[in-house]
Amino acid sequence: MKRAELLFGAILVPVDYLMLVLAGVTAYFFRFYAELGFIPDVVYRISFEQYVLIVLLTAVVWLVVFAFTGLYNIRGTRRIVEEVRKILLACSTGVLIIIVLFFLDRDLFSSRFIILAAYLFAIAYVTIARLIVLSIERQLFAHGVGVNFVAVIGEGHVASVIVHELKQRTSLGFVVQRTYSRFTDEVKAELAELIAAEKIDEIIKADPDLSTEKSEEIFEFCNEHHIIFKYAAALSDAQQANLSIRPIGGIPVIEVERTRLDGWGRIAKRLFDIIGSLILIIVSSPLMLITALAIVIESGFPVVFSRRDDDSPVMRVGQNGKKFRYYKFRSMKPGTDSQRYSEELQDNNLRKGSPLVKIKDDPRITRVGRVIRRLSLDELPEFLLVLKGDMSLVGPRPHLPEEVAKYHKHHKRVLNIKPGITGMAQVSGRSDLDFEDEVRLDTVYMEKWSLLLDLIILLKTPLIVLRKRKAL
Repeated sequence: MKRAELLFGAILVPVDYLMLVLAGVTAYFFRFYAELGFIPDVVYRISFEQYVLIVLLTAVVWLVVFAFTGLYNIRGTRRIVEEVRKILLACSTGVLIIIVLFFLDRDLFSSRFIILAAYLFAIAYVTIARLIVLSIERQLFAHGVGVNFVAVIGEGHVASVIVHELKQRTSLGFVVQRTYSRFTDEVKAELAELIAAEKIDEIIKADPDLSTEKSEEIFEFCNEHHIIFKYAAALSDAQQANLSIRPIGGIPVIEVERTRLDGWGRIAKRLFDIIGSLILIIVSSPLMLITALAIVIESGFPVVFSRRDDDSPVMRVGQNGKKFRYYKFRSMKPGTDSQRYSEELQDNNLRKGSPLVKIKDDPRITRVGRVIRRLSLDELPEFLLVLKGDMSLVGPRPHLPEEVAKYHKHHKRVLNIKPGITGMAQVSGRSDLDFEDEVRLDTVYMEKWSLLLDLIILLKTPLIVLRKRKAL
């Protein structure tokens, strides 16, 4: 999902809130200060300060109603008529809540007219504000800003309708980069190059007659290259439970969502990471200082492992296969990183047959290194990577580029989300798990993600570390 999609989806929340508050304030002045002869005087008038406080709280409730009505679906249809219909429904539901509160406590609103006025102003203000945002979004789409680049695979009526609709309606935010009648090896090679050049964001399978085998091949190709997969309705059974439907030219097009960590999930998790990492950096700073001093006293500098023996930066593979600079506290003797794949050490590799390397009784590790590894203190600097945005507090562990290069297709699914400091695999077995089980647990995490699950994993992690044994 493009950042522009997230931005325009997220910006609607504060915009709606401001419009709702403005509607309430306008209704107040309209009721009490406008010369309206057909409205009787109010015997009891609530103070403006009290009224504003009520409006501020009521607007929050209305935002919840807006969310349940579908006004914050980031990948919604965004048609003007549909948008206005949802606004009417949401505002009507919101005013019904106020009417119920009015009958429970008349002192909350000293005038029934003010409720009606606020309702009408809310519809008008929210609609106008959203039309402005929608207009800006469409103008940006028309100039190629924030659009999704699409490849359509298929031939026949369905494919032609989808291609025609996407080309004609630039306001949808899609640009058709390529159309293919078949999904051949040559097409795969060309698509791989376009994806690497960031010229393809999603593939739409638009051929109802395409075989199940070929459909699965396209689906796996999209998973492998971390792009969105969509298909015209009634084409094949979905391989995942997370689906979203969006009509294009009257044809329902289904998107197979790679993870729940998209849209609002992505925004919520990022906020959780920023707040959590800031707190944990502050709390763990004494431990970081003690760890750094222990490393210097035993084996000198550098304290942080950030460069390899050839002076190149240490890299890990992150979300969507993108590399990022990685650092943690040094736990090995300086200048021994290049021995990682030596024959002597490979004889003690506990993960033979998997892409990863884990050396039993690694002679390169210092005495302090063994302690900080056992307690996972070497990973404390990763909180900075979380704050930076390269990692998350919870997610699959990041691996070396040469290890990721050995991944099988199904392993690459874990690259759909940011790597984490801890994860479901770590609290379910620590290093005792084999790689396949680790991938399986990380895949389950992606499909079942919630902020509550992240919190549970974070709380369990120190307990698992301190017990130094396999989790039940």
